[in-house]
Amino acid sequence: MTLLGWTLLAAAATSSAAASNELNVMLDWFVNPDHAPLFVALEKGFFTERGLKVKFITPSNPNDPPKLVAAGKVDLAVSYQHQHHLHVDKGLPLVRVATLIATPLNALVVLADGPIRSPADLKGKTIGYSIGGFETVLLKVMLDRQGLSLKDVNLVNINFSLSPSLFTGQTQAVIGAFRNFELNQMDIAGKPGRAFFVEEHGIPPYDELIMVAHRNRVQDEALKLFVEGIETGVQFLVNHPEESWQLFIRGRESLDDELNRRAWIDTLPRFALRPGALDRNRYMRFARFLKNQGMIGRIPTLESWAVELGE
Repeated sequence: MTLLGWTLLAAAATSSAAASNELNVMLDWFVNPDHAPLFVALEKGFFTERGLKVKFITPSNPNDPPKLVAAGKVDLAVSYQHQHHLHVDKGLPLVRVATLIATPLNALVVLADGPIRSPADLKGKTIGYSIGGFETVLLKVMLDRQGLSLKDVNLVNINFSLSPSLFTGQTQAVIGAFRNFELNQMDIAGKPGRAFFVEEHGIPPYDELIMVAHRNRVQDEALKLFVEGIETGVQFLVNHPEESWQLFIRGRESLDDELNRRAWIDTLPRFALRPGALDRNRYMRFARFLKNQGMIGRIPTLESWAVELGE
């Protein structure tokens, strides 16, 4: 759909929703510890005390949430910083309004007891990925620093079967593994992994999970109050991690397993303590990185795609 099409589709929805304190927020995937500040704020009543009625929705397709925000179908969505740049480059009227996780989670992962001790050892090896594009760009940059290229490795799409592909020997490394989940999953299975963190191998730091809204909504007081609620939630979360865990799993008992408990602990230091704050230089630096890698064609004025609400 063209930018004009998105704008026309969103017009009626955004004009009526702006006057409401009911917010429909779509997650990026199923509920997991990455969303902890949202659910702690919900369970503690930090949204309610600000006059907000917030509903979190799980998507049927993880590619849909930002597009539904652009179309005015939902008020906010959880997205990824790199994904946000791509959507803006395609003309979607989206703007980043908050950060959930302020560090990369993506990593290149191998078996800890295997022969790969550095990315230089990847020459001639098979590397699995789930989603082309950004993941292969990360790998390309990591290889470049070792004097290698994508031609020096065998890439295979493993359709999100990251850890199992390592266990079976189908791959010798995977890119796109989240360090707070895959490493714990591998350890629980008795086959520990070794991670090479992308930000330590040539990729500029970026926010992993962010909140996006429609560009027409940036003056909406409800969005500002929502971000304030997240900030109160994350402060409570870091001060009271065990109580917050109990709040997180309340009514969601299926989440109470060893993997999620471990991921909870590993994700705590990565949450943005000031969710609404925007590091302009950092965002522009990452935008230039994506442009230099050919992932986006232009870099619009920052205020058109990333803001601090209430300024």
